[in-house]
Amino acid sequence: MIDIRIPTVGESISEVTLVKWLRKEGDWVERDEVVAELESEKATFEINAEQAGILHPLASEGDTLRIGDIACRIDETATRPEGAAQVTPAAAPAPPPAPAPAPAAAVISEVKASPVAAAIMADKRVDPASVNPSGTGGRILKQDVLEALSNPGRKPGTEMFSRNERREKMSNLRKTISRRLVEAKNGTAMLTTFNEVDMSRIMEIRSKFKDGFKEKHGVGLGFMSFFTKACSFALQEWPAVNAYISGDEIIHHDFCDVSIAVSAPKGLVVPVIRNAESLSMADIERKVVELAKKARDNKLTLEEMQGGTFTITNGGVFGSLLSTPIINIPQSAILGMHKIQERPVVVNGQIVVRPMMYLALSYDHRIIDGRESVGFLVRVKELLENPELLLMGKDPVKSLLEL
Repeated sequence: MIDIRIPTVGESISEVTLVKWLRKEGDWVERDEVVAELESEKATFEINAEQAGILHPLASEGDTLRIGDIACRIDETATRPEGAAQVTPAAAPAPPPAPAPAPAAAVISEVKASPVAAAIMADKRVDPASVNPSGTGGRILKQDVLEALSNPGRKPGTEMFSRNERREKMSNLRKTISRRLVEAKNGTAMLTTFNEVDMSRIMEIRSKFKDGFKEKHGVGLGFMSFFTKACSFALQEWPAVNAYISGDEIIHHDFCDVSIAVSAPKGLVVPVIRNAESLSMADIERKVVELAKKARDNKLTLEEMQGGTFTITNGGVFGSLLSTPIINIPQSAILGMHKIQERPVVVNGQIVVRPMMYLALSYDHRIIDGRESVGFLVRVKELLENPELLLMGKDPVKSLLEL
């Protein structure tokens, strides 16, 4: 028998939670096959089989285990069962690309429904997922569709006027998020300053160059690269915003490791784009896509989430118009992006409609003064409204004239 123990996952982590067994008692597993998912207070990771054999789990889902504890045993002397062909994980075929979304009518035709029910759903554009089927074998009947239409917004299969409650154990990750947020509120002199930015130029650039950008670099041109680039310039001009307090010292950074807040299945995580000041727009976009995908798949490593010097969070993707983001300690500042909304603004004495976004900078007043926080945010606004400045941080004509 081979003991599979909980591995060391970080200097400060002493215990983890066993989230899920991917294989069960008595299953044949291959060497290096993933058999379980674990969660620490900072990240989710996996346990792999060290040898091929029969799996014997010793811990249950939801158990809290310490580093070094035995999670399972593998009987490597067992005979491979018939039909269990040897699989090399690295040689596993790549999953096929996701098909393009099908038209609504095609989706409805694949759903088990009576002809009348299917016709009503197509006519009224009813999502079949919102209908609770009552027919044999999960077939949607006419009355099911009519009931869904008469009770819009109600989840299918739920009781009306239900007052049920349920309890759920907090995950280690959620506990850590809760603790850090309270620590940030209670341990810093947090203040928020606001501004707004006209996104017209950036939206024009994206509209004009997005196809060529994707063709050349293999990644889409999003807003995050513009904001990351703008913040990198501003952080170098206002170094206090890129510093943080450690004991009775202030630690300054001559690099910009920008954390980006990402909503993952198990909570908010903040992976880091290292040396963002030295990356191109395409490099930043590639890194954003890579980190966001890892976050969604719970594949982020501890190294990818540690050591940021400044954070950007985008509540606009959820429709937020304005908010006061909480500092990601030990950092001293965080920039909040918000929803782009067309609003009337005055330009050269004329009222015009422009796509505007509110920006919020929350900062630790112990290290960052009002002049620095406002100066930083005004500089970010200037760079975003004049994207050509992002090439070198200065007006090209002024650079030419050495002004």
